[in-house]
Amino acid sequence: MKKTIHKKGFVFQVFEAEQKSPFDTLFEIFKELITHTSGDFDEAFSWLRDLDKEYSLTTAEYTIDDFIEDLKKKGYIKDDLDKDGNGGTKITAKTERSIRQQALNHIFGKLKRSGSGNHRSKSLGVGDEHTGEFRGYQFGDALDKVSVTESLKNAQINHGIGSFNLTEDDLVVEETLHKSQMSTVLMIDISHSMILYGEDRITPAKKVAMALAELITTRYPKDTLDILVFGNDAWLIKIKDLPYLTVGPYHTNTVAGLQLAMDVLRRKRHTNKQIFMITDGKPSCLRMPDGQYYKNSMGLDSFIVNKCYDSAQQARRLHIPITTFMIAKDPYLTQFVREFTAANQGKAFYTGLKGLGEMIFEDYETNRKKRIRG
Repeated sequence: MKKTIHKKGFVFQVFEAEQKSPFDTLFEIFKELITHTSGDFDEAFSWLRDLDKEYSLTTAEYTIDDFIEDLKKKGYIKDDLDKDGNGGTKITAKTERSIRQQALNHIFGKLKRSGSGNHRSKSLGVGDEHTGEFRGYQFGDALDKVSVTESLKNAQINHGIGSFNLTEDDLVVEETLHKSQMSTVLMIDISHSMILYGEDRITPAKKVAMALAELITTRYPKDTLDILVFGNDAWLIKIKDLPYLTVGPYHTNTVAGLQLAMDVLRRKRHTNKQIFMITDGKPSCLRMPDGQYYKNSMGLDSFIVNKCYDSAQQARRLHIPITTFMIAKDPYLTQFVREFTAANQGKAFYTGLKGLGEMIFEDYETNRKKRIRG
């Protein structure tokens, strides 16, 4: 009888792109447009119709009107009418969540959900993050921490393979690290300069915020993220408000943003706290004790700048590092950020809009590894 020989190897095939339905194709574009238009449904669809004329996104079998009808059926949009029948169409919370997921996928990649916080401490012990190091089993170790593979290997080495015998001395446990939590405040500059010179800087900032929010809520659910915006003043916004965020006719009150961020973090019980600040301009505004605003857009005002340095030092005393993402490279602004960073002993990145999301993600991951204390 002839013996059949099975050969192992790789089979190469021509790559075929994943087929998307007409709805999925349009929906991905729609989510991008609704972010750029700050939630304005009518403007987003005006842009979508223009794109359809130029690139033939739809067919006679599936039109823009069919897409709108499907959005309603699937619960992504709804009519927002008053008692007199006036109003229009708005996106729903389901769409807001889908926009955050898309931002996460585009910026951070498709990360798998994790069921617990993932911030490591430096001490080994009975934690829940594996290190790859092993030690002998000790009374009281949880059974789910026993490494079955390593323990069986020890049993074979110690007792031979003639008969199976597994004793307590053969058991080994993989070392783990305790995990704790991180509290982050993300500050977004919404001063008028964020849309000056024909460059849209606020939309990338919004996308980063949405992606970071989705990352934390899905992968690190024990962590917290608070988001604030700052112009002449500073105020907190909710995650669901991010798609609708717009730039105002504001100056830049960096001190107000920092003070609010520190107030938020003081109330957090977590040991590990940090501030991320996305800005493209110099501080140019302060609110005085009498409620009046002191503004100066001409160069760097020493009075305003020194107040910023004071806030940076205050955050350092509270053990709150500030990471500044500066979307500008003017030499005098670079010098200000350098001195601001030194006052806080934090970090600064001088960057354009490209790669901003990846930089913030990498820094978030780096900080949680370095900052966690047992």
